[in-house]
Amino acid sequence: MFDFKYFTPTKVIFGKNTESKVAELVKEFGGTKLLIHYGGGSVVRSGLLKRVTDCLDAAGIGYVTLGGAVPNPHLGLVYEGIELCKKENVDFLLAVGGGSAIDSAKAIGYGLANEGDVWDFYDYKRQAKGCLPLGVILTLAATGSEMSDSSVITKEEGLVKRGYSSDYARPKFAIMNPELTMTLPDYQTACGCTDIMMHTMERYFTNGGNMEITDALAEGLLRTVKKNALTLCKNPKDYDARAEVMWAGSLAHNGLTGCGNDGGDWMTHKLEHELGGLYDVAHGAGLAAIWGTWARYVYKNCLPRFVKFALNVMEVENKGSDEEIALAGIEAMEDFYRSINMPTNLRELGVEPTEDELKLMAHKCAVGVGGQMGSARVLREEDMLNIYRASM
Repeated sequence: MFDFKYFTPTKVIFGKNTESKVAELVKEFGGTKLLIHYGGGSVVRSGLLKRVTDCLDAAGIGYVTLGGAVPNPHLGLVYEGIELCKKENVDFLLAVGGGSAIDSAKAIGYGLANEGDVWDFYDYKRQAKGCLPLGVILTLAATGSEMSDSSVITKEEGLVKRGYSSDYARPKFAIMNPELTMTLPDYQTACGCTDIMMHTMERYFTNGGNMEITDALAEGLLRTVKKNALTLCKNPKDYDARAEVMWAGSLAHNGLTGCGNDGGDWMTHKLEHELGGLYDVAHGAGLAAIWGTWARYVYKNCLPRFVKFALNVMEVENKGSDEEIALAGIEAMEDFYRSINMPTNLRELGVEPTEDELKLMAHKCAVGVGGQMGSARVLREEDMLNIYRASM
């Protein structure tokens, strides 16, 4: 195992009707004038936004609103939010929604707390020295952004999708009411479950350090999400299944399942970022479409981990060679994706890149990771192109 630091300062308020506590939490963390940042009309149609603003009104807390955060959130809206907050003297950010609204709010926070172009952080040109404080009311269990240090933004010019991580952007509080996820379309729920599992699997498939307790937590989390994702396919209103998935989403990406290892592989995410940037596909679906191809490309270099995954997570029969067991685990994972209506290749995802587009994605991916990246296996631009091609 490796030495590690574990930092997770977010205060979690979990359960039914917890959104009613938003005003007292904002006051606890010093907010006096808020930007409420959200995505599409669902938080309006459901009445959630009005319940939130009614709480703030009753507590005498001022606010302005900015909707419009979309999947693969756009830099242009981040700039708009920064200017609005400066104009209105906002001192606290409240993201109401899923990962897109949260990531966009984090970027706005960076832009307010630092001089210069906020894109510089996502373009790896400099490091942030702060972030305006923010809180979250979560409506979609997926990205784990409600407790993580990371955010991902897409720059419309050039369709460049990049992530940036800093402890400054960890939310001060996260309100998590599983009931708020019950109106989600089945596809979004499945995408969310896929993203949660991938956040854990990225940390699991590593050649650098492992701890028995961390592995046990990761494997238990993966089995739990797999089981409850199937439950939600049959009964989307199952509160307990929603709760299990929502809490798993936070634990999958707050650093817990990476304690003691080298930080993980993360190449499936990096490969998907280029798909999301170019084709604006749902993040979870893009991950499912690329993972099996990545896994078959790297499993021989990380064979003990793939065998352990096959036996302890996918519960395949302990029969045959290590390679046969590892491949059976990959196939079982793809079968699971299909069972929740997730794609397992790019055509099933609904995109058919040309050869030039495949080369463009591979090049942008290589540039985005500084030339090479990976722990299960180090990948370079040629490898990335090979995986894109095979994923067709």
